[in-house]
Amino acid sequence: MSGRRRRGEELEQAILRAAAEELRESGYAGMTMDRVAARAGTNKNAIYRRWPHRAALGIAAYRHLSDAALPNPDTGSLRGDALEMLRQINATWSSPHGAVLRDLLAAAADEPELLTLMRERSGADSMDRVWLGMLERAAARGEAPAAAVHHRVATTPVMVLRAEYAVRGNPSVPDQVLVEIVDEVFLPLVRGRG
Repeated sequence: MSGRRRRGEELEQAILRAAAEELRESGYAGMTMDRVAARAGTNKNAIYRRWPHRAALGIAAYRHLSDAALPNPDTGSLRGDALEMLRQINATWSSPHGAVLRDLLAAAADEPELLTLMRERSGADSMDRVWLGMLERAAARGEAPAAAVHHRVATTPVMVLRAEYAVRGNPSVPDQVLVEIVDEVFLPLVRGRG
């Protein structure tokens, strides 16, 4: 890095990248403001001006990772899109990226504000927009009724997949379960909205 001082968005992105790398390498428990500052080539004050505490930075870094990894398949069919989306989400959640999420969730037991921040800033809006876009494309193709383009319909597949991880404790969900989520839950729900 030259002696040029970074500001604004450029500095913020450098801090988020550094925090994301710390999360991946050390987990939330090992991520400190000092380590993030050193990795980003800045000082802690620059971090604290943007994120008032470690939990806020941890969630922002996780969202940075999530937004970069957000899939948006367009296979030409609703079933194909939904199945590909669930497969990509499953691959992400069972990867080191998913380990970061599980680490944050585990830390939330000791830091309740972490869970609150996760709910508020989870990036779910981005994921919801992708699923709603998928439903809109299906409605435009005549594959789904217009009434199916609804937030609750769009969020159902991911909620069911999340339950497989949370309730059943699966480190990765078998492909047959993903097919069942699409064929036995999501598509009947979509068709029933007509």
